[in-house]
Amino acid sequence: MSERRDAEYVEYVESRLTWLRRVAYLLCQDWHSADDLVQVAVTRLFTHWPRAQRVENLDGYVRTILVRAFLGERRSAWGRRVVLAGSPPELAAASADRDAVLDVRDALLIVPPRQRATLVLRFYCDLDVDQAAAALGCSAGTVKSQTAKGLATMRRVLEPSAGPGREW
Repeated sequence: MSERRDAEYVEYVESRLTWLRRVAYLLCQDWHSADDLVQVAVTRLFTHWPRAQRVENLDGYVRTILVRAFLGERRSAWGRRVVLAGSPPELAAASADRDAVLDVRDALLIVPPRQRATLVLRFYCDLDVDQAAAALGCSAGTVKSQTAKGLATMRRVLEPSAGPGREW
């Protein structure tokens, strides 16, 4: 019985690993940190796998683990003490406007972690307000206000006159 359960866990994680890494990257804006975050999430998933198998929306369950791990790291003293310098690797853009993608990525990095998590859940993961509230462990009103504040920050950063040397 345990071998079958372990095989189901491995099959699920292997099938969702790329998606988990993308969501984690959008949250923390660093591939190394994203890999660490995914590792934390899949480890927690393994410890709760018997319960996780019984939930209606397993992807939502895992996404909630991932987001809460991200927010927990940002609240801990380690996240405030350690600053990892480096830039994300340059990857081929799927979009025709690579500069716009980079601008949005840079703007997302400026948004505070809780607002960033809200924006990623609402617009990348396409969750509604109630689903995002459940994933974040907060009220729907908090999701709405965090979304509004995050979008306002993104708009302010992305305005043509906001950045030095931008001539749009």
